[in-house]
Amino acid sequence: MRSQPHHPSMLRTLAVLTAIVALGLAGWFGFRAVGSSNPLVSVAIPMKAPENLPDTPEEWRGQIDYRALDNQLSAISQRPEMAGLAVAVVEDGELRFVRTYGFADRSSGAPVTPRTLFRWASVSKTATGVLAAALAHDGKVDLDRPIADWRTSLRLPGGAEARITIDDLLAQRTGLTKNAYDEKLEEGQQPELLRASLANAPLQCDPGTCHTYQNIAFDAATEILGEAANEPFPDIVENRFFRPLGMISAGFGMERLTGAKDWARPHREQEVRPVKEAYWRVPAAAGVESDIVDFARWMQAMMGNRPDVLPTPVLELAHRPRIGTARIYGGALRQANSDATYALGWRVFTYDGHRLAGHSGAVSGYRATMIFEPATRTGVVAMWNSDWGFPFRIPFAVIDSYHRRPDARWLDMSELPPRPGAMAAPAIAAADPAG
Repeated sequence: MRSQPHHPSMLRTLAVLTAIVALGLAGWFGFRAVGSSNPLVSVAIPMKAPENLPDTPEEWRGQIDYRALDNQLSAISQRPEMAGLAVAVVEDGELRFVRTYGFADRSSGAPVTPRTLFRWASVSKTATGVLAAALAHDGKVDLDRPIADWRTSLRLPGGAEARITIDDLLAQRTGLTKNAYDEKLEEGQQPELLRASLANAPLQCDPGTCHTYQNIAFDAATEILGEAANEPFPDIVENRFFRPLGMISAGFGMERLTGAKDWARPHREQEVRPVKEAYWRVPAAAGVESDIVDFARWMQAMMGNRPDVLPTPVLELAHRPRIGTARIYGGALRQANSDATYALGWRVFTYDGHRLAGHSGAVSGYRATMIFEPATRTGVVAMWNSDWGFPFRIPFAVIDSYHRRPDARWLDMSELPPRPGAMAAPAIAAADPAG
C-alpha cells in the first residue's frame, strides 16, 4: 500500500517539533524562524540533567563556605528592598553553587528559579568587547582603524570620529561627558539620531585621553561589528558565542525576555514596575538577558574554560587594560578597590591584593554583576530584579571566603536600618548603570 503524501503544514509542524526535541536543552525561550528576529513559539525545553546543578548543600564542595553564603543570601533576599535574586559561584573553574531566592513576580508569587531570565544590563558590554577581539583575531576588524571609516551614525565634537579608533570606543575613551545623552534615550529618542547629535555634546577631555563611561556612543559597536561580520550584531553574538557555549537562554531584546515563560519582572521595593525598553535599543551596551546558569557559563568561558569557542589570544586582547579609571562602586567598596582600569568593555581592578575582572550594571528594576579572579578562576555572577545596590557586595564576600580572609563583613546587614526609606548611606551605587 502506498503512503499518502504529507500536507505541507504537517511537514512544517514536524520540522519544528523535531528541532525542539533535537535541542533538548534547558529553559523557557522563544525559537526564531530562520531569517527572522521574531519569536516563533515559546516552549519549555527540559534541561538535560537539572539534578546536576550544585543547588543543594550536599553538592557544595570547595574552599568557600557555601552554607554561610546561602544563609547570607537568604537574609538579603528577605529585605523589603529586594524581590528576587539568583547567584552562581564558580570555584577553580568549576560551577560549585547555584541558588535562587525570592520572587520573579511579587504580584503572582512566582518564585525565581535557575531558569528565570534576568537582564545583564551593562554586563552586556563584555560580550561586545570579546566579539570585537574575536573579529580582530579573524582579521575582519582593525581595532586601530578610525570609527569614521565604518558606516556608523556616531559623530563626535570637532570631527574626532576621524581619529578615535574602535579600540578607543570600546575602552570608553571618546572624551564625552559621562553617560552622554542617556536621559534622551530614556525619553524615547532613537539611538542613531542621538549618536549623530553627539557632535554637539560637551567633552570631559580631549577624545582619546581619558576614560568617560558611555552607552549610546559605545553602541556604535552594534553598527561597526555588524558591518564587519556582515550579520546583525545580536545574531553574531548569539551564533558565535552563546549557542556554541550551550547558553540557550541567552539572547537580546525586550520581546525575547517578556515573551519567555519564566522571567523576572522589574520591581521597586514591593511594587512590580513597567518594563522599560530604552536600553534594549543599544544592544551592544545593555541588550543581553539570560538565566543564572548561562550567566555562569559565560563567566567560565571568560576564565578560559572554552578555548574552542574563545581562544586565549582573543580573551587576552579583550581583557588587556587600556586606560586607568576612577575607583568603581561607591561607599565602602569604593575604598576597598584600587588600580581600576578599563579594557574592551571590561573592568579590571585590584581588591585586597587580588586582580579581579568583570563588569556590573543596572537598568530600571534590574541589577547584574560578574566579577572573578583570573588567577584562581573563581568568581560570582548575580542578578536581581530590584534597584537596591547592596548585593553588588556578593562577589567580594565570596572572594574573601575563598582566600579565608578572617575579617570579611561585606554581607553583614546588622548596620542597615530596618526601613528601606532610611537605607541611603549603607547602600552602594551601581558600578556602571546602563540607565
